[in-house]
Amino acid sequence: MRIVRGKVVGGRIVVEGLPLNEGSTVTVIVTDEHAFTLNARDEADLLQAITEADQGGVTDSNDVINNIS
Repeated sequence: MRIVRGKVVGGRIVVEGLPLNEGSTVTVIVTDEHAFTLNARDEADLLQAITEADQGGVTDSNDVINNIS
């Protein structure tokens, strides 16, 4: 897992740096006007959370809504 940056050019996302493997699954976060940066700790936490989600470590939204007090 890695984080890459890119821009939309002609309606397609063009990434910076090394190319992605053909068929890669990607998650796109659009920041419109306000960009953000992550420090090393926050980036590591984000990557860990993504890994856990990829391995099924998620809670169904209906379960969350049903458990709201």
